[in-house]
Amino acid sequence: MSQTSPSNMKSYCKVKSIMAGYAVAMENQKPYIALVFIQFVYAGMALFSKAAISKGMNPFVFVVYRQAFAAIALAPFAFFFESGKAAPLSTTLLCKIFLVSLIGITLSLNLYYVALNYTSATFAAATTNAIPAITFVMAVLLRMESISIRSVHGMAKVLGSAVSVSGALVFAFVKGPPLKFMMNWYQSSHDHQNHHHVHSDSLSKSYHKGDWIKGSLMMLSANTAWSLWLILQGVVVKQYPAKLRLTTLQCFFSCIQSAFCAIAMERNPSSWKLGWDLNLLSVAYCGIIVTGISYWLQVWTIEKKGPVFTALFTPLALIVTAIFSAFLWKEALYLGSVGGAILLVAGLYSVLWGKNKEDRSARVTNERIIVQQRKEEINLECITHQ
Repeated sequence: MSQTSPSNMKSYCKVKSIMAGYAVAMENQKPYIALVFIQFVYAGMALFSKAAISKGMNPFVFVVYRQAFAAIALAPFAFFFESGKAAPLSTTLLCKIFLVSLIGITLSLNLYYVALNYTSATFAAATTNAIPAITFVMAVLLRMESISIRSVHGMAKVLGSAVSVSGALVFAFVKGPPLKFMMNWYQSSHDHQNHHHVHSDSLSKSYHKGDWIKGSLMMLSANTAWSLWLILQGVVVKQYPAKLRLTTLQCFFSCIQSAFCAIAMERNPSSWKLGWDLNLLSVAYCGIIVTGISYWLQVWTIEKKGPVFTALFTPLALIVTAIFSAFLWKEALYLGSVGGAILLVAGLYSVLWGKNKEDRSARVTNERIIVQQRKEEINLECITHQ
């Protein structure tokens, strides 16, 4: 038998150690890759949705098909993976889930897609950064969250919420002058199209001030409804911890509710037709990819890195959406919009920083209480034995 020489064994161990190091490094990078992918998916949601609605698809019908695709995609996974986890559904709990779906998902999505018809995909992506701040304000008003103004983290949350909401309002209502390099690019592209007698795509459109204001208020209302859903969701999950089944149920209820809304708002049967076109691609993407795959990835990253780390990547969707909107649809960027986006992101990070510090402080306090209780128990045992 041939024996392995010490030098070969040393080289083998060194290679194995390097490979193990690479494997650990790749394992550590997985949450970052997943979060970047999620933000690209969310950017795609705003872009595809805007494209379908600008091409003429009814926003209410869009929501019905989106939720139908989501429910159908999630149902098999909910049945097989959570068959043992699901708690029995009482009539009271079913009614709660129905109402939460109506207030949060149905209202929020219908407002979002109607607003998207009057605003841009970039604005839709930007205002989602205000959701943590709106959620915090609503939680305080509902007395589910406390404010400690004397502490640094408490002030960070309050100021961050104010800055974030202010940024959303600035983005919506303050335009200012257009960015020069964007206008130069847009003008040259427009001149090139005119030279070759090519009409602009129907996605490239200007927004009337009245429509923009109406759409902005609807979008902010959609974000407020979604923030309320996040708060109510926390209450419902405690009673029905099978999250995948809960999501599937909510998608199903939202589909039924949105169908009634769409029938009331859109009486033309031709609006319900789906062909092998952009409309089908958009609703399938939003229903299956956004609701299905992104849901699983987000739950996984939250388990690995926590909710604050996950939320830090939210502004990436805004950047991706702004770039694609500018180049594909020739959406001009204005100084007021950029300023509003900066305020939005700064406010978001301030709220997240304050929340993270508060959670750490609470954990340290709890650990001290546990240690103190243990010491008292030990002292009591010593006194008893004496």
